[in-house]
Amino acid sequence: MITITVPATSANIGPGFDSLGVALQLYLTLEIHEETTTWLVDHDFENDMPHDERHFIVQTALSLSPTLKPHHIIVTSDIPLARGLGSSSSALLAGLAMANVLSQLNLSHDELLHQATILEGHPDNVAPALLGGGVAAYYDGARVFHAPLKVPKDVDFVTFIPSYELLTSAARSALPHSLSFQESVAASAISNTLVAALNANDLTTASALIEQDHFHENARATLVPHLAIIRQIAHKLNIVGTYLSGAGPTVMTIVPKDQTDSLVSALLAENLPGRVKILKQDLTGLKIMKEEK
Repeated sequence: MITITVPATSANIGPGFDSLGVALQLYLTLEIHEETTTWLVDHDFENDMPHDERHFIVQTALSLSPTLKPHHIIVTSDIPLARGLGSSSSALLAGLAMANVLSQLNLSHDELLHQATILEGHPDNVAPALLGGGVAAYYDGARVFHAPLKVPKDVDFVTFIPSYELLTSAARSALPHSLSFQESVAASAISNTLVAALNANDLTTASALIEQDHFHENARATLVPHLAIIRQIAHKLNIVGTYLSGAGPTVMTIVPKDQTDSLVSALLAENLPGRVKILKQDLTGLKIMKEEK
């Protein structure tokens, strides 16, 4: 049996739109069992998700290796769907990794990342899911540029996961078509300084800049009204660093560990429609384990 695990991700990280992401300790797990005559996919998702070759993971694998032989696979996941935690990116990488292993393609991490980015459209989720930790990445249409993003290890990611979905297509349609030159310069400066602050382990500066996005949060405010509510709750506790995870609707707050319990208690007291979880960075990224018979 071969087991592939892929972590969840939180992308955008405030002003890092389509470029900054971090891997988190929620996982999709893909078990590859025996060869079969047709694809058999056991999974723990909704009943309307296919159990055969139409499953997204299988389709992704076949896009990389069309002659891939069918197998019995089992898919389980802690990553909620359509919540801005990289569920589709984790499944996409699992499919590519399965094709890479079973077809013995021997693709490097950079080659897998390039293929994943072509399919995903941007690298902010797939890069940290593949590589682990924080990653800054940019795709120019031909090449994926990426570099590690230092996220402090002594923080927690206090995560509010709403009880409703927000499809990426709906969130994308809310975005502005353009920004003025002045606003673009400001947005770029904020994002650049955020990266520098994180890499300098200056959480105070980084936390303030995380809340100064110009790219997408204002445009999506009506879709995720609890972003402002949670930010206000955190500010009352002198906690700064709340942002919309990915396209939403999950809201993330990067919190020093000694303030985690206070924020979690305050959020639970509000009875918001969703779950509150404490997540930590995943520093490993995609893993493949082979169990010898």
